[in-house]
Amino acid sequence: MIKKYSVLICLILSLILIIKAAWTYPGGSLFDKNSIGFDWTKNFLSNLFASNAINGHENSGRIWATIGIAFYSLGYSIFFINMSKKIDSKPWNTILKMIGILNIILIFLIATPLHDLGTISIVFTLLGLFTITIFILKSKQQLLKLSCILCLLTYYCFFFVYGFGYLSLAVIMQKVYIISSMILILGLEYFTKSDDFKYSL
Repeated sequence: MIKKYSVLICLILSLILIIKAAWTYPGGSLFDKNSIGFDWTKNFLSNLFASNAINGHENSGRIWATIGIAFYSLGYSIFFINMSKKIDSKPWNTILKMIGILNIILIFLIATPLHDLGTISIVFTLLGLFTITIFILKSKQQLLKLSCILCLLTYYCFFFVYGFGYLSLAVIMQKVYIISSMILILGLEYFTKSDDFKYSL
């Protein structure tokens, strides 16, 4: 039972712990260093992993955020490894398996001083989801087709607004693409079968 729902369990635990971390975050944001608490529309999630909050106070929520990102990385890694077993294309299922293995380390690095290196995990995750989307588009899973496309668009929108310096929008889009990818991953994990990926590239 635990193995079957391991991705769901990891993501739920991650979400609970991140919310707990946000609840105990002292304060300060990119836009107002004297603000109180964590504002989901003004704080990046990376603020939760700092030893000190932006307002200078010790960040008591850091431990919860660190454990939360550990479950998050584990959930995503299990997902990509599971999906690699469903795809009938040796080169591509090998790539998905490698993304799963790499992400268990890279995603967790986001919570460490090697944060910038950890953000590479976003690129690997996007590559994995893009690969799966190509196969889904050849399947009969109409709802998942739409979900895949919408999820990828949220990533691209984030990169666009962040890259052009629209940080107020980037803060919000960060949560949007994370939530959309979590929903998509759960959908792909539990509503696809090997037959959906019988078309090889």
